[in-house]
Amino acid sequence: MNTAVEIDEPCINNLTITEDTITAQLVDGRVISVPLVWSWRLSEATPEQRNHYEMIGNGQGVHWPDIDEDISANGMLYGIPARRPCSSTNRSLAPKRDMIEKELCPA
Repeated sequence: MNTAVEIDEPCINNLTITEDTITAQLVDGRVISVPLVWSWRLSEATPEQRNHYEMIGNGQGVHWPDIDEDISANGMLYGIPARRPCSSTNRSLAPKRDMIEKELCPA
């Protein structure tokens, strides 16, 4: 006999951010803690920016409007740290971008 088990989406009930960690208390009683450096945006943000956040949905995630960062409960449970954009790649593409723009939009 097969019995379907419904698994609820993890939801954050409370969030604490320190100089080193992001800790989320879930509504089911679990506590998740990840290093702050998992989010380069949060690790570079001011304490005021870190503490200005909004819950997404019913607590499925958190949004920091001042730094445009989002972290989900699932991301904290199973995720991979956010990767910083590669600035050397952006610089190496700039001459190509400029060339294409000149071809498409001649002065």
